[in-house]
Amino acid sequence: MKLVFAGTPEVAVPALDALIASGRHEVAAVVTRPDAPAGRGRRLVASPVAERAEEAGIEVLKPVKPRDEDFLARLREIGPDACPVVAYGALLPRVALDVPAHGWVNLHFSLLPAWRGAAPVQHAIMAGDEITGASTFLIEEGLDSGPVYGTVTEEIRRTDTSGDLLTRLAFAGAGLLVATMDGIEDGTLKAVPQPADGVSLAPKISVENAHVDWSVPALRVDRMVRGCTPAPGAWTVFRGERLKLIHTTPVPERTDLAPGELSVAKNNVYAGTGSYAVELLWVQAQGKKPMRAADWARGVRIASGERLGA
Repeated sequence: MKLVFAGTPEVAVPALDALIASGRHEVAAVVTRPDAPAGRGRRLVASPVAERAEEAGIEVLKPVKPRDEDFLARLREIGPDACPVVAYGALLPRVALDVPAHGWVNLHFSLLPAWRGAAPVQHAIMAGDEITGASTFLIEEGLDSGPVYGTVTEEIRRTDTSGDLLTRLAFAGAGLLVATMDGIEDGTLKAVPQPADGVSLAPKISVENAHVDWSVPALRVDRMVRGCTPAPGAWTVFRGERLKLIHTTPVPERTDLAPGELSVAKNNVYAGTGSYAVELLWVQAQGKKPMRAADWARGVRIASGERLGA
């Protein structure tokens, strides 16, 4: 089939690579978000998908909005059979959805109808799910509500951050997306409506949402840290300044600390929660680089009884 691929961040690149390498389908163009300011100089930088497409010699379309007339006219001119989508980052209007004969097929990183929305991987980890996966579905105007073509499953490991899990899902999902395109072309794959039961939502997690509450159990604190790593980053307050929490681990044998209370040993830093303690392994103080928590604690000279939290 002739395809127009839509995607923006690094997590979408494996799927684009897989479609290019398939040899069966032609990626005629790529749709991505416009260049955005990045770095200290805030210079405009192309998206990872745009950079990969340009390396491959594929036409890149960067509409400000996907309802822009110039973009729609070019899309109709290309005449794609289908438009595979991975983390494009903009809502597609009906006028765009109607262009390809087989529609826009989204690769979503959850087992739908669970975790519809912008942050499915983060929410799955924070909720304590043991299994997640990826789904391909036909985009409708509702939020991730279209009929599903296929799924792959993935175990959530005890130490997974959202970055770890998303990387594995990006590669597993890339294979699923290629297989979905093959099945659509063959006519052997039909989309099945999502069940009405089991719907859960995964809205984008803001920085404020990532503020750690030390009164909750240790497992919830650890899931918050893992789910918010690398973005937006779980954080707490120490001596009136934000402290980013990068890596923690629960320590069931330490039950002697009040919520947020710190305890420092030679090479270990513990913080109390609503159940048992967590060990702080890596942190990032405001204006500093990430560092081992033990090094941070030596530098700030934590006093007995000092606590994390507002």
